[in-house]
This record gives sequence, C-alpha cells and structure tokens, in this order.
Amino acid sequence: MDITLIDLPKITDPRGNLTFAEAAGHVPFDIKRAYWVYDVPAGESRGGHAHKRLQQLVVALSGSFHVTLDNGRERETVLLNHPWQGLLIKTNTWRTLDDFSSGAVCLVLASDHYEEDDYIYEYNDFLAYVGCSK
Repeated sequence: MDITLIDLPKITDPRGNLTFAEAAGHVPFDIKRAYWVYDVPAGESRGGHAHKRLQQLVVALSGSFHVTLDNGRERETVLLNHPWQGLLIKTNTWRTLDDFSSGAVCLVLASDHYEEDDYIYEYNDFLAYVGCSK
C-alpha cells in the first residue's frame, strides 16, 4: 500500500512551536476546503467512505487517532499523533478514523469543495468501483 506521510515545517521556539502548510509547497494539491473533527466520543469512528476525485491531507492537530487506509487489495493503519505530520489520502482509498484520544483534533485539508456525488459510502460499492471483488 502506498502510504505517504508529509512532514510539515516545524519552527521551534521557547514560546511555543509553529507549523504551517502551503498549497503547492507542502501540500501536493490546491487547498479548496479545510475542516476539523473534534469531541469524538470514546469508541466512535469517523470516515467510513472513499472519494472518487478528492485528495486529503489529514493532520492530528492535538492528541492522536488511527487512520486505516484500504485500496481494495491492501489495508494499512497509521497512527497520527504529531501536529507537524500529515497523512496524504489519495483518490479511490477507503478510510476509517478511530481510536481518538481525549481532546484529539483532526484537521483535514481537501483538494476540492464538498460534492455528494464524489463519495462512495458502501464498501462493496467501493470494491466494485476500484475493480476488486470481495
């Protein structure tokens, strides 16, 4: 499975650290949308879908969580727990986010605006879309 972790600039300072991300510099797409997920109750998961065209960079701004990526043939889980590191999620990848620590904040930078028809919500439909069978 092709997992891409992107280290973002980390400027350390005794007053506190700073990290930033710039489109076409650190993020390999133009950022059209940003959103964040927080206050996820214990035992709950987010995601559970794939995108046909959208790419995302997922960052654990605070706390930690696991991201499981699935291309229909392989599945791999990545722990995100550094606010200077982002996980690139490419098109045609099923993703599930879970095991959120208390106070975790997940930032998502997206390559496009929200479009309902870009989502695949059923795993079997995803497998058919990427040409795999269960």
